[in-house]
Amino acid sequence: MSKHIYIYSPSGAVRDKHAFKRGIARLKKLGYAVEVDEAALKSHMRFAGDDDMRLAAIQRAADSGADAALITRGGYGLTRILDRIRYPALARAVERGTRFVGMSDFTALQMGLLARTGAVSWAGPALGEDFGTEDTPDDIMEDCFADLMTGHGEGAGWRLAKDDAVPPRKASGREDAPDWSVGNAVLWGGNLAVLSSLVGTPYLPAIKGGVLFVEDVNEHPYRIERMLTQLLHAGVLARQKALVLGQFSKYKPVPHDRGFKLATVAAWLRTQLKVPVLTQLPYGHVATKVMLPVGAKVQLAVEGRDALLFWGHLGGPHHHH
Repeated sequence: MSKHIYIYSPSGAVRDKHAFKRGIARLKKLGYAVEVDEAALKSHMRFAGDDDMRLAAIQRAADSGADAALITRGGYGLTRILDRIRYPALARAVERGTRFVGMSDFTALQMGLLARTGAVSWAGPALGEDFGTEDTPDDIMEDCFADLMTGHGEGAGWRLAKDDAVPPRKASGREDAPDWSVGNAVLWGGNLAVLSSLVGTPYLPAIKGGVLFVEDVNEHPYRIERMLTQLLHAGVLARQKALVLGQFSKYKPVPHDRGFKLATVAAWLRTQLKVPVLTQLPYGHVATKVMLPVGAKVQLAVEGRDALLFWGHLGGPHHHH
């Protein structure tokens, strides 16, 4: 039986109809049964329909019984309805085996869901940006999505930057032990601008001993630093076991940066935190992105410049943490 994907628009209006159509065609070609929400192409100002319409679309996605509910795109629109989403209904859908997948503005819904119910959702592709690209969709992104749909995805590995050296902690005395590792840590995070906008609200999960990952697009390194500083001063960063920086894309350095760059931000954070700050996670507003289980318990290990996030089998229903 082919896997069922429900496509809906909880945030911004779909502007690129060609990408939307290409994305649906590609998913069908990959063998998925695709169901498109009745309001997927609705438009109200910059939103995919007014607030009530988008709330109804989220509820239809939860009721769809699909193997995955995939957003058309991010944009903006979820933070303004966080107090009206029926989180227990979404959590029940997760229990039954629906994976809610998305990124960008979708981070708001993911954080609300995690804060209110503890249910796991997935940071991953969006229909238009990832499956609907003019060129061929990224192989790694497609493979990770396929692994999720078949229940095979167990983790993600990547290469760290040279500056990401983590102090060895081979306390076990075992030669094959990684240089550094943490286990039983809740993986959480997503888009940095969205996360920082949730500080002080009931929709930012109060996670201690977690692994926090962040990414963003069109944000200059000083703005990235300012948002991370907000999380730092709010006490969020110090409570984690590790901070993982994903991809920060599409920003332009300016002459008066005078050498201030993204690496500067990571280096400064390391002076403020006792926990590792790792970079280069292949996730963000970029073609190559892994799927990450938001709210799941993970292990994070570092060996030299190789990092591995491992969560085991989470594909099927009844993986409620």
